[in-house]
Amino acid sequence: MKSKPKKKTIFKCRLYVAGEAENSALALANLTAFCQAHLGKGHKIEVIDVFQNSKKALAEGILMTPTLIKYSPLPVRRIVGTLSNNLNVVFGLKPNSIS
Repeated sequence: MKSKPKKKTIFKCRLYVAGEAENSALALANLTAFCQAHLGKGHKIEVIDVFQNSKKALAEGILMTPTLIKYSPLPVRRIVGTLSNNLNVVFGLKPNSIS
């Protein structure tokens, strides 16, 4: 009997930004670089500009930007800032799994 191939984990996250603010641009660049380097194609990033979609931001309880919410896989995690540190914690990766 053949075993089913393992389903690849897809990391799904949402980054809330404040328009073209420097910290928002830096957070997006840091997140994109991290995901490409460590997750390959196994990630999906949704970027929400709080100036254009304030209702969604308020519904999520976003009070500061940039804010990253990692939804999948569980547990859900949040981090505020430029994402220059601590992404391995948010994505649940062990230090030795990061090159």
